[in-house]
Amino acid sequence: MSQTILTERLLLRRWRDEDRLPFSKINADPRVMEFMPACLSPVESDALIARIEDHFDVNGFGPFAVELLESKSLVGFVGLFIPSFEAHFMPAVEIGWRLAADQWRRGLACEGARAVLRQGFETLGLDSVVSFTVPANLRSRRVMEKIGMTHDPADDFDHPKLLEGHTLRRHVLYRLSSPR
Repeated sequence: MSQTILTERLLLRRWRDEDRLPFSKINADPRVMEFMPACLSPVESDALIARIEDHFDVNGFGPFAVELLESKSLVGFVGLFIPSFEAHFMPAVEIGWRLAADQWRRGLACEGARAVLRQGFETLGLDSVVSFTVPANLRSRRVMEKIGMTHDPADDFDHPKLLEGHTLRRHVLYRLSSPR
């Protein structure tokens, strides 16, 4: 997979040291992290970048840093990832995104996700991808639907990394098959 993807408004690229501070701010924003177990500290945010870069090195793909072409600023991530838990739909490749709240409602997640999907299907030869979130995360679910993913309630699951009774444990699963 290419190390960069260029879209009309975005540069999707590998991570740089100067991404740490803006990414830390994104991960500390309660609006952005509303449907995650907790906001991340700067150390946890840096550790996430390290895991992402390791994923790229091992698998040849991962969540790209998203840079706005107009401002050259980091606004989040979009990319493919192999989930590290067991579930009925595994093995699978997940597509995910996390953007700064001030960038929401601009179509950037869809723009980046479509470009990543195209490369995943055409270059990596993936047969399908999944995405998942909590039922209440309507923003992400809307992105999933706009990029062509479908939801079957029979696929919904309890996230195994969250304890029974956790308010975010239940997840909806969306799928998209390769257009080939």
